[in-house]
Amino acid sequence: MDEYALGVLINMGLFSFLALSAYLLLIAGEMSFGQQAFFGVGAYAAGIGTAMWGLPLPVAALGAMVLGATAAWLVGLPTLRLRGLYFAMATLAAAEMFRIAFELVRWQRDVDGEPVGPDGTQGFRGIRWVLEQGIEQAGYAAIVFALLAIVLAALFVAERSRLGATIRMVGEDAELAAVLGVNVQRVKLGVAAVAGALAALGGALYAHHNTYIEPRNFDIMLGVHSLAYGLIGGLGTALGPLAGVAIDIGLLESTRAFQGYRMIVFGGLVAALLIVRPRGLLDETVVNRIAGRLRHRRAR
Repeated sequence: MDEYALGVLINMGLFSFLALSAYLLLIAGEMSFGQQAFFGVGAYAAGIGTAMWGLPLPVAALGAMVLGATAAWLVGLPTLRLRGLYFAMATLAAAEMFRIAFELVRWQRDVDGEPVGPDGTQGFRGIRWVLEQGIEQAGYAAIVFALLAIVLAALFVAERSRLGATIRMVGEDAELAAVLGVNVQRVKLGVAAVAGALAALGGALYAHHNTYIEPRNFDIMLGVHSLAYGLIGGLGTALGPLAGVAIDIGLLESTRAFQGYRMIVFGGLVAALLIVRPRGLLDETVVNRIAGRLRHRRAR
């Protein structure tokens, strides 16, 4: 596989974490335009951990996930009291506050005779842990997709549990869930925290793949795309957002036929699917149908 194709594949893996983050909130009944904020928190936190403090990436990534979960929980405390469009706009405003905060952060240390650390709008350079460890692009791709596989396995198990059923019930009818004794606010806050941790993990890996990040990497369009991945791919399974990422990055971005028209095609695809298939390509009906056929074949 050539370097360009491998780079596209890694980007698909990295943004899949962000897509799954938005997906978790979607199945809980909330549409967030702000998951890019926690992606950025993870990127900056892990970058500071490895480049400035000399921590190994696994430790820095775990710390970034804790910060991402905490930030998402704190944002969720006031915003999850809102509903529908009000919640969506509140998360967008919160994400812009984080982006502006990234622009204001200037904190550098001297590392091997060079200043390293966040430098406001000039970005954060010198995140070289992967290069220093001699990990090549193919090896980094293996790390990204191994972690993604672990996350997917955990989501598959959770979705087949009582907790998964409760989250989907809250997403479909929060008032009914509350009548049945479910603490809706607690469930949604928990989902928001897990979603923040997932986004932060993706951001940590993103920063170390690029070696350089800047505040505009975490702008509104990244949030729109992360939400659209689930709406395109489908909300019936955790594989749905990954299908959305594959369509956008794997097909539209890497195909020359769409160059210059990618955003138009992507926006049109989202609009069409929201009309024809509001729950995406792999919605609950399709997933249940596929599962039913598989059970029928096994019964034979």
